[in-house]
Amino acid sequence: MAFFKYDIDLVYLWVDGNDSNWKKKQLALIEDSNNKDKPNIAGRYESNDELKYSLRSVEKHLPWIRTIFIITDEQKPNWLKEHHPKIKIIDHKDILPHDILPTFNSTVIELFLYKIADLSDRFLYANDDMFVYKDLEPSFFYNKKTGFPIVRLQYQFMLNTELKFKLKYKKNLNNYRKGIYNSIQLVKKKFGKTYPGVLHHNIDAYLREDLRHIVEEEFKDDLKPVMQNRFRNPNDIQRILFHFYSLTRKRAHLRFTNRNESCRIRVHRPDFMKSIERFNPKLFCLNDTEYAT
Repeated sequence: MAFFKYDIDLVYLWVDGNDSNWKKKQLALIEDSNNKDKPNIAGRYESNDELKYSLRSVEKHLPWIRTIFIITDEQKPNWLKEHHPKIKIIDHKDILPHDILPTFNSTVIELFLYKIADLSDRFLYANDDMFVYKDLEPSFFYNKKTGFPIVRLQYQFMLNTELKFKLKYKKNLNNYRKGIYNSIQLVKKKFGKTYPGVLHHNIDAYLREDLRHIVEEEFKDDLKPVMQNRFRNPNDIQRILFHFYSLTRKRAHLRFTNRNESCRIRVHRPDFMKSIERFNPKLFCLNDTEYAT
């Protein structure tokens, strides 16, 4: 491995949607809320032990990762070694304010990743359906010279215009896309900048201090209301805000990616394995439902 002078950790969000206690807690909150995203809920939380294989891919291809943090809601994978030296289980209550618990909104949980005790200044973030397919150096995620993260976007030149048009004419735009639009507008309003693309929906890199600054200072008033969203909501803020902020402050490096580098695959399509064979990507994400974003 090429020399890289910084420690790098990896953070996962994980949930076992089949757990009866977790289901009771979720259903009680659903019945209590006016949540228009209800039809999308089940598929988003389903677990097929993807995390086990994602971890194995990390062990094989990213051996330089220092610590792996798995954020859960009073759960633990039953196959995970209780005292694995490299893995730590972090409960929601350890990092989230108690007055917003329970929450089933990943965009809210992501706002508090920087609160993880002993988290390195530079860390990667992943969902359990994301996998590493090739041996990668730290420089794949962080610039060697500056130590700043590499932000991988899928190029979409008219993204902001498209989202604005769909919102205006009430076209089909789910809460995930609305959250992207909200994030774009926050950065545009504060810094007068936009970027032509969306995140590549795969493992990406962050600066812990930038997250803290965004949540506690720069966008404090904008983010405080959305922290109350227990489920996906039209006024959510997506984590693309973190990347756009770092880019505007020249604390990140922009890179437009392609499917040979990062590939998102929908496994409900019968030919999904052909996509892996065709693109032979460095990273891939296996979405098991159209609602999994």
